[in-house]
Amino acid sequence: MKRLTIRARLTLIYGGLFLLAGIVLLAVTYVLVDQRMPQPFGVSLRDLPRTTPTTPTGQNIDNLRALVQEVQDEAKRNALESLLTQGGIALIVVSTVAIAFGWLLAGRALQPLHQITGTARRIAGADTAGRGLHERIALTGPPDEVRELADTFDEMLERLDRSFDGQRRFVANASHELRTPLALNRALVELAVTRPDASAETRRLGESLLAVNERHERLIDGLLTLADSENELTERTPVDLAEVCAHTTDQAGRQAPGVRVRRELAPAPTSGDPVLLERLTFNLVENALRHNLPADGWVEVRTGLVGGRPTLTVTNTGPVIPGYDVETMFQPFRRLSRERVVGARGFGLGLSIVRAVARAHGGIAEAQPRPAGGLVVTVTLPPA
Repeated sequence: MKRLTIRARLTLIYGGLFLLAGIVLLAVTYVLVDQRMPQPFGVSLRDLPRTTPTTPTGQNIDNLRALVQEVQDEAKRNALESLLTQGGIALIVVSTVAIAFGWLLAGRALQPLHQITGTARRIAGADTAGRGLHERIALTGPPDEVRELADTFDEMLERLDRSFDGQRRFVANASHELRTPLALNRALVELAVTRPDASAETRRLGESLLAVNERHERLIDGLLTLADSENELTERTPVDLAEVCAHTTDQAGRQAPGVRVRRELAPAPTSGDPVLLERLTFNLVENALRHNLPADGWVEVRTGLVGGRPTLTVTNTGPVIPGYDVETMFQPFRRLSRERVVGARGFGLGLSIVRAVARAHGGIAEAQPRPAGGLVVTVTLPPA
């Protein structure tokens, strides 16, 4: 059973109390009028003589006394009935007006709570955790309980905003700082393996170190992209997803020449950061090529407008993926059922970057497993 809203309950309380007070007032008035109306015409039966003389018309005083008593009773009864009828009608009309005013007053009293709820709903509906925390309620009015609640909520948002912003800055700064020693290590190793007197063992060791160094550099680049894509876009330029996919599929296709790549690239104009959108498409295609069948695998890349919105869909063959495991693939450093990604197949940042970039552009990234194996990833962005 659906419960009444606070506004409806307050209105019922206001209207019920007003109606109860009106009923009590009407009952008290009825009792007082009943007690104060013994002689509606100013004639008291006690003033009539006790004898029984005969009137000129032949009527005696007893008949006159009975007639006056009957008229008095009828007048009193009519007055009390009129009081109940007209008073009840007036009470119903005034109670209806009071309920209407109570509804308006309850809505006005609850307006600050609606403002708090709206702000909380917008923050909770943000595309990325931490985005939208810069918004504040900034409630004005007297320093009452509702104002205190809003100010406390603003203080909590301020602390959360600083915490998330500090976390993003830390990831970005740490990634930038790690780039320098990695670049220096790569230069030293390349210098060592290219020396004329370097032995074959030294060259093999240098090649292994360069592979490890390159892997770490890709990890740092992924972290930087993830940190950048979680920030709000300040500038947008027109971008066609079809052109971006045509370029990125050519690049990524060289990494897996044994996998067929099918393309259906219809125009899909949008607006955003071209570098981030290129990284989004490259990650999708690279991920589809890497996690594929060892033989007879294929990847299909499609772009176009679906419902007026530019859409990119990447489908691949591969191992069967449980439906409950798909959402975890969008979390950083997680792939399928494993907590951390190890080995040489990736870092688990590919789909995380895809979703972060899509959300930064006001879009969404979703995935569905194919029954025969593989994955269907769909990215929908706002139109240009």
